[in-house]
Amino acid sequence: MTYSVKPITRNECAPFVLEIHYARRWPSISYAFGLFLDGLLVGVVTYGTPPSAPLRRGIAGDRYIRHILELNRLCLSENRHNEASMLVGRSLNMLPRERIVISFADCSQGHTGYVYQACNAYYLGLSAKRTDWKVRGQEHLHGQTIADRYRGKPDRANRVREEWGDDFYLQERPRKHRYLWLTGPKRFNRDALAALKYKIQSYPKTPQK
Repeated sequence: MTYSVKPITRNECAPFVLEIHYARRWPSISYAFGLFLDGLLVGVVTYGTPPSAPLRRGIAGDRYIRHILELNRLCLSENRHNEASMLVGRSLNMLPRERIVISFADCSQGHTGYVYQACNAYYLGLSAKRTDWKVRGQEHLHGQTIADRYRGKPDRANRVREEWGDDFYLQERPRKHRYLWLTGPKRFNRDALAALKYKIQSYPKTPQK
């Protein structure tokens, strides 16, 4: 069996992103890579700009906001041993230099992030407890995307309620494990690490039942 990783198109991503991944919706995609087994596409990973400006700013401050990317989809057809870590590890090396790559493992899906640990990511702890703004019929939109529509307007929450009525609601955001990689030369990586707003922590483990 011969594996390879190479850039792929949005159309090639579609069956994985929309049918295999639990979210079943498109994220922002700037870079997409496929894992091929003997020429057959068996997995995809995508990277894009996080939709939340506060998230981008909160990683390492304004100086590094343009360097932030999010690994936002990782999907495999069979998920054979080591396929996920192979795809993530090789694709990180194919990204542009001087990027700070963040990714999240969703606790509500039972994810801990062992693939990211295998790829030597820094662990930055759990995300804070928060609620998201939601509008019925537009659940595919990130809560921050809805909030940004009303940026600069006084009393944004009431403005949203006035426009959407009972279709506007608050939804508790699942907590997620945060992981981070740096793709730059030594000096960039050193300075970016020094600017991180989160403390690097030991890897979490799922309790054995």
